Amino acid sequence: MVTPARRRSGGRSAVRRTAVGLATTLLATCACTGPAAGEDAHRAPEARTGTPAGRAAPQKTATAAATCADTVYAGMTTAQRVGQLFMGGVAANAPSATDLRTLRTYHVGSVMLTGRSSAGTTATRKIVDNIRKQADTVGGRQVGMIVSTDQEGGQVQVLNGPGFSVIPAALTQGTWSTTTLRSRATTWAKQLKAAGLDLDLAPVADVVPAGLGTRNAPIGRYHREFGYTPAVVTSHSGAFAAGFAAAGVMTTFKHFPGLGQVIGNTDTTANVVDSVTTTSSASLTPFRSGIAAGAPFVMISSAKYTKIDSAHLAVFSPTVINKLLRTQFGFKGVVISDDIGQAVAVRAYTPAQRAVGFLSAGGDMILTVKPSTVPAMAQAVQSRMATDAAFRAKVAASVHRVLTAKANAGRLSCG
Repeated sequence: MVTPARRRSGGRSAVRRTAVGLATTLLATCACTGPAAGEDAHRAPEARTGTPAGRAAPQKTATAAATCADTVYAGMTTAQRVGQLFMGGVAANAPSATDLRTLRTYHVGSVMLTGRSSAGTTATRKIVDNIRKQADTVGGRQVGMIVSTDQEGGQVQVLNGPGFSVIPAALTQGTWSTTTLRSRATTWAKQLKAAGLDLDLAPVADVVPAGLGTRNAPIGRYHREFGYTPAVVTSHSGAFAAGFAAAGVMTTFKHFPGLGQVIGNTDTTANVVDSVTTTSSASLTPFRSGIAAGAPFVMISSAKYTKIDSAHLAVFSPTVINKLLRTQFGFKGVVISDDIGQAVAVRAYTPAQRAVGFLSAGGDMILTVKPSTVPAMAQAVQSRMATDAAFRAKVAASVHRVLTAKANAGRLSCG
């Protein structure tokens, strides 16, 4: 999802740290990645101890979260498990009753607020609280939803109005010191938390070369990049994520393995190809750094990367997801797709093929801003599970990652 006009975009998991620990790691990472001259990112980050007023309590340990996920998983029906693999889009200002009914019927476990709202934090919180009421119950306890949105800044800011800051574009954020960005990102995250959200589908970790600039339709055209070099994007995407972690809000590094080298926008264009990026390109550094620091979610691009896997779009590529992201980069969290509900890049595939293809490639959470595609997708996943043991195992692993992310976010209770 990379079209600001539609307020969508490109992406917590089985993280191994508390929220405070994750923030500290991210802070340390972005402090040593070589930011642009004149920045103060080389300062040692302030020590963070205790649980200051207004900050979420530390998250559960990895073991406790995983154990809780196991308990909830064991009590679920197959349909409920499959539902955890989806994030469905609903209008941020006034969710459609039809869309909500579809998500409820298919046990969809996560929601993305889409479009543009100027309602403010208080009104948004009421909307989110109402959405949460339709979450599934297992063993007498509600399996809480992950609620997300695109709150990058600039032309990609879904939630506005009283209580929400006007966030500048990432290209402007990239001119600030990392200390300043961390501080402001914490403020923005607290605003999302006040509105009831758990996850921001940001930061953009794509590196757009200066020579390409605004000719890069998905990122550069809207100034969504933090800068034009891997060093600046690494330091500032890390600072953004660290600020959010400090406030107890999850983030998503996107759009792996990067949309900086393309011309077309996968939301509105078919056959978007990157013929430059390799598995060792410097443009992957922001992702590698974010993952090393504990990134909870990574979003997969829907472009094709001919020097990595010329046979598949990244979103359907085992080479991109399993070999590069999971194995080479060591990512243990939730792999979320870019929108595969209405993006033009995937229109050659049926909704059923999109869902099964993404999960087969190693993905965990299917993002569709078009809830009407969920029935066909969910049914296809269940059908494949019935006949394919290897696919069933992949689904089980993905559901566990999603449930563990929920437990870490405080959305899963096991008593």
